[in-house]
Amino acid sequence: MPKNNSVDFPVEEATKSVGQYQPAQLKRYNPEAIARHYRYRPWLAWGRLLRIIWSFAGFILSLKWDEWQNQVEQNRGKRATQLRQLLTSLGPTFIKVGQALSTRPDLIRKDFLEELVKLQDQLPAFDNAIAYAILEKELDCPISAVYSELSPSPVAAASLGQVYRGRLISGEEVAVKVQRPNLRPILTLDLYLMRWAASWLAPWLPLNLGHDLTLIVDEFGTKLFEEIDYINESRNAEKFAHNFRNDPQVKVPAIYWRYTSSRVLTLEWINGLKLTDTTSIRAAGLDPEAIIQIAVTAGLRQLLEFGFFHADPHPGNLFAMPDGRMAYIDFGMMDQLEETSKENLVDALVHLVNKDYLDLATDFVNLGFLTADTNIEPIVPALEAVLGDAIGKNVGDFNFKTITDEFSELMYEYPFRVPAKFALIIRSLVTQEGIALSLNPNFKIVEVGYPYIARRLLTGESPQLRRRLLNVLFKDGKFQWQRLENLIAIARTDGNFDVLPTAQMGLQFLLSEEGKFLRRQLVLALTEDDRLHTEEVQRLWDLVKDDIKPNRLIDVAIRLLTEFSREGVAAILPRATAFVNLGDSASGITH
Repeated sequence: MPKNNSVDFPVEEATKSVGQYQPAQLKRYNPEAIARHYRYRPWLAWGRLLRIIWSFAGFILSLKWDEWQNQVEQNRGKRATQLRQLLTSLGPTFIKVGQALSTRPDLIRKDFLEELVKLQDQLPAFDNAIAYAILEKELDCPISAVYSELSPSPVAAASLGQVYRGRLISGEEVAVKVQRPNLRPILTLDLYLMRWAASWLAPWLPLNLGHDLTLIVDEFGTKLFEEIDYINESRNAEKFAHNFRNDPQVKVPAIYWRYTSSRVLTLEWINGLKLTDTTSIRAAGLDPEAIIQIAVTAGLRQLLEFGFFHADPHPGNLFAMPDGRMAYIDFGMMDQLEETSKENLVDALVHLVNKDYLDLATDFVNLGFLTADTNIEPIVPALEAVLGDAIGKNVGDFNFKTITDEFSELMYEYPFRVPAKFALIIRSLVTQEGIALSLNPNFKIVEVGYPYIARRLLTGESPQLRRRLLNVLFKDGKFQWQRLENLIAIARTDGNFDVLPTAQMGLQFLLSEEGKFLRRQLVLALTEDDRLHTEEVQRLWDLVKDDIKPNRLIDVAIRLLTEFSREGVAAILPRATAFVNLGDSASGITH
């Protein structure tokens, strides 16, 4: 194999055009153009396919031979190294698969895991002279004109490029990423074979398990081509940094645009520790649990708040910094969720935790996992049977890996499909949970994630989030006191949650025109079943009273009143008086 792990793709073939297509010059993923190219060069596709089959057949035969010879334990380390070397030799596409598997300690046995982790940044580097030549060609000047220092060899080598540590003439310490040569011909051939295999396998898969399989490959191909465009990656980094500009716990390196091109990226150097290096994290005086909290919350914010999310958060891309922050360093594979998808995701998470399976089935339709004409009635009891067991009696027992395992059973019996967009989301969530499991084998994603969702619902300022809070608090027209207690109790486990501003926003909404319906429903809730629900009110007060000090309460009341006009206050007073009288009555009954 060549040192850069490229497949045998002759240069002359890479530069011949079929129509307007040249693999080495293709800037965007185009499956039709790629298929047209290899249709005229079948020997390239068949040669590559036979090599892939031969490589994996040899590995599987080795595993079987160990079983036959009763040498499984003796050869564990040898086979793990063999698998890593196999994926490395097959190139970037298969290295990406290995990187994804390396984040799943619950899926991959420990000896294999320790080897696959090396695929994140310990891959064979390509020749330094080639890297320097690319660097000077892309920047159109000698290296010495830009960098006062540059490491003589790469400090890390990944699937698509390698990184040098350097210092600019102006003094800033930087990381310089240089792309591997001949990447596009390699990727186009593998993507062509993957797409062909997907179209061939889909009809043989049960029901809709193979539905849109080629679209998933196309989504992966699109993202892979975006990932090898460093200009695109730089824009992604700046957009990501803008989203987290007010979050002191998340660090995004600055981009040096003057020294960046489509194949060279110069960015701020980050001193940090891999998230999976628990020993070094503890030795630096950092708390792995705190790092988990930052990582999961940042991941949820990307999906549910910004909609712009990191689709490749493996441990080689995430670092714990000495000051306790978490840094993201690679922004090649990103994606954007539409507003409606974000809202539907919040709905699905809330309905899943609240075990509202009818609403959850509707969410699956809205998200595209079920078609609009699907009869969801028979699916609801199936969801309850499978997901109910997965979640367990306690919300803390939930984990994403269990859900995906249990949900896969439904794929065989009902017409579920995975929309191409959500293939990346699932991968991102599974990867992040895998990283957290590396730091803490007993990690439960809901213990960190649901407090954030509860806080988002309770503090949401948008009409959409307020509507979703109402959907949580009311079921079949009845107010769910226990759910409100649970939401507040769970949200209070998040150190960022403050009950008083939340109560202030709630009161503002309650007294507004928009809150007219809620006022009526709350009065009904307080008096339903021909009794005054003072016990529920008392439990809520006991839950929050320690957070509401008298002096803070007075300050908030004054601030709230000053936000309304004189006419507004006049309009509010009768309503407020009614609530006070109601509260006095409740107090009298209690005492």
